[in-house]
Amino acid sequence: MTSTAPSPLPPARLAGLDGLRAIAVILVVAYHLFPPAVLPGGFIGVDVFFVISGFLITSLLLRERAATGAVALGRFWQRRARRLLPALAVVVAVCSTLAWIVGGDVLVRLDAQVLGAATFSFNWVSLAGGGGYFSAAAPELFRNFWSLAVEEQFYLLWPVVFPLFLLLPRAWARAAAAFALALASAVWMGAVIAQGGDLTRAYFGTDTHASGLLLGVGLAFLLAPLLGAPRSSTTHVLAETAPRQRQEHALSARTHVLDDEVSSMVPRSLPGAAGASSGASGHADPAASRPQWTQTVVARRVVDIAGVAALGGIVVLASLPWAGSTAAFPGALLAASVLTAVAITAGVWPGGRFGRAIDLAPLRWVGDRSYGIYLWHWPLLVLTMATVQGSTTTAVVPVPVGLGVLALTLAASTLSHRFIETPVRRRGFRASLRALWRRLQGGPRARLRVLGAALAAVLVLAGTGAALAAAPEESSAEAAVDAGRRALAHARVSPAITPTPIAAPADGSVSGDEISAIGDSVMLASAGGLMERLPGIEVDAEVSRPMRAGPGIVDRLLADGRLRPYVVIALGTNGPVDHDALARIAHDLGPDRGLVLVNAFAPRDWIPGVNADLQAFAAARPNVVVADWAGAIAAHEDLLAGDRIHPGEAGGRIFADTVADAVDRLAEARREHAELFIRLQHARLDPTR
Repeated sequence: MTSTAPSPLPPARLAGLDGLRAIAVILVVAYHLFPPAVLPGGFIGVDVFFVISGFLITSLLLRERAATGAVALGRFWQRRARRLLPALAVVVAVCSTLAWIVGGDVLVRLDAQVLGAATFSFNWVSLAGGGGYFSAAAPELFRNFWSLAVEEQFYLLWPVVFPLFLLLPRAWARAAAAFALALASAVWMGAVIAQGGDLTRAYFGTDTHASGLLLGVGLAFLLAPLLGAPRSSTTHVLAETAPRQRQEHALSARTHVLDDEVSSMVPRSLPGAAGASSGASGHADPAASRPQWTQTVVARRVVDIAGVAALGGIVVLASLPWAGSTAAFPGALLAASVLTAVAITAGVWPGGRFGRAIDLAPLRWVGDRSYGIYLWHWPLLVLTMATVQGSTTTAVVPVPVGLGVLALTLAASTLSHRFIETPVRRRGFRASLRALWRRLQGGPRARLRVLGAALAAVLVLAGTGAALAAAPEESSAEAAVDAGRRALAHARVSPAITPTPIAAPADGSVSGDEISAIGDSVMLASAGGLMERLPGIEVDAEVSRPMRAGPGIVDRLLADGRLRPYVVIALGTNGPVDHDALARIAHDLGPDRGLVLVNAFAPRDWIPGVNADLQAFAAARPNVVVADWAGAIAAHEDLLAGDRIHPGEAGGRIFADTVADAVDRLAEARREHAELFIRLQHARLDPTR
């Protein structure tokens, strides 16, 4: 367990990584703040971060083991806590307090979210509560913390597993093992989706979304010889209590650098990437240990070109509309991770130009603050949308709102980086508290600043407590859907509500027992209104149901002999119209049944296209009409839940009236058509008429 300790390696910055971090956070922020036109696939920026983090954390462990002969787990986790926790705690406290002030759906399940953030398990807590990354209707306030949880779990587990990889004798073998695990994670993600699993489960799961982190791990093992990582003279095992003198000798000179190296979004620099010299320390010159061919001009140019191509590929992937598409999982994510690995290799390549080219001053500035930018931007967006538009939906963010949130994010992350993150990272928690105590004992101006900060902290903590106490368990949209579900359940067990047979209304309108209704959560929330307005109607509605589910339901009702003369379809909320599915529904109904298509109202980018497609489809067919739900509810948005999609009780009555009017209109058109047909037949039989 002992050996001659090598001299500390001088800190160095690996070229290109600041620029890559900045690009990654720009992709994610653009995806969230400016949907859908700007970078609709920008969520792949998270996977860029994953690869960078896996690469840097493993490189750090390799350097520390080579420099000190061991990895001190306690110090490692202490540095991570210094880097991650202060900013995280401030964001949670401030945004929870603001959520309490705003009120409404932004407080939904806030207690569970804070618990997930505090225990590094937000991804699993969110999944247990039914949260969905690609559902923009009622997002969680801290939904972006899912990726931090994945990385924090990696930070906890990987240093413990790291020694097992060192048992493999060659760097390529270690890299191959990590790459194999990365591929297994990606395959597992695809398998979960293929087996009918939830897309969010595949995306949020640490097991299913570890491919980027593991790819970065393998890359660090593979590039260790290229970067000239020194080797200690004696093999050591992982230990918590390496001799204090050896640890301090190797680590104290670069403590502030190590604190910056690896965070979930802002690992800055890597000690010992270059510059170690031979001599008393026993280290060979890093450049001398690299293969000679890596120093050639041709090799550098090829790697630079590969880096540019990889960066271009990442931007192209981010420009494609992957969200909600199974082609992205794991396809686009794995492609983005591989491209990031290529870009990292080009960035750190000795003598290469690519890394220096993307480390422009503005990108380095963003890269330094990318952790704070990532933390702040999402909760500020949710709070701003709730304040400005009275809605928590983020599917369509007005450009002025996006720009305003971006400005707030940059301001908040800059203040956090300067006054919270950097002092704690460099001094530690106790030293930072002692510094505040010394200022409190200083002059009046310093004392006033400290007291002001302390008062603000007390108020924020009080606001956080009030927010946690007021946090509801379900959103207004969920409450509306649950009310509809209860109404349906009650109707199924109450024959008084669905009498059979039902006499035709005296005014000749269509009765409820002639109507089959198939829909999504909007129809489900309106179920009570439908059954009140059209007693006897059969409603088959479920959450997140797309148009492509319609044909199967129609076929099932036909096979059971339960499909009625008028069929109402309301499946436009959850995505663009599937034209083949719609044509199949019309074909299966045949000429003897009427089809009513309910258009959609929701702050989502595909809604105008859905409504236009439904109108065009109905205009081309005599037995189809459109129920204009969008037009009916547009003047009554106050009757919708906080997501501006699902109707409450009064809104459900408007939905029911809209459907009933459309059915009656279709019935009248069919009667007129039948009368016209009869007259034409009579005219053929009696030419004198």
